Amino acid sequence: MIVTTTENVAGFKVRQCLGQCFGVVVRSRGLGGNMMAGLRSIVGGEIKEYTSMLEEARRHAVDRMVANATIMGANAIVMMRFDSSEMGQTMSEIVAYGTAVMLEPA
Repeated sequence: MIVTTTENVAGFKVRQCLGQCFGVVVRSRGLGGNMMAGLRSIVGGEIKEYTSMLEEARRHAVDRMVANATIMGANAIVMMRFDSSEMGQTMSEIVAYGTAVMLEPA
């Protein structure tokens, strides 16, 4: 499956637009991770516990978005974006979304 942040894919044209597709993940860092992140925030710098959690959550959100597009019959996703928000003080929501399309060679 081609996934791109652009509207067009070089060498292809959109044969059919199938609509929006998305993948959602909500993650919470465990108590130990929150404590380590809290200690790291005192001295400053990257908080690796949260960085790795968000990287993994983005990968899962993209995987779910691709699965959603596959069910719709798409062979590509164009205009892919990420959105994120905080739920409470301990959870992060990551959404990957885009437009599911059928591409064909130009």
